[in-house]
Amino acid sequence: MITALDINSKYGYTYWDSLVLATALQHNCNILSSEDMQANQLIEQKTIIINPFLVTQLE
Repeated sequence: MITALDINSKYGYTYWDSLVLATALQHNCNILSSEDMQANQLIEQKTIIINPFLVTQLE
């Protein structure tokens, strides 16, 4: 199991953001909404971070 310190070291997030990510991974969360973390980043091939305020154009 990946820990917050592992995520902090590997992805460069703060400890508190890493703790949120580690918890999401531990509970098999596929999507994490955050306006502060890097949008569309896939963490450990399991959890993707989305920004709920980011507007995308639909074609």
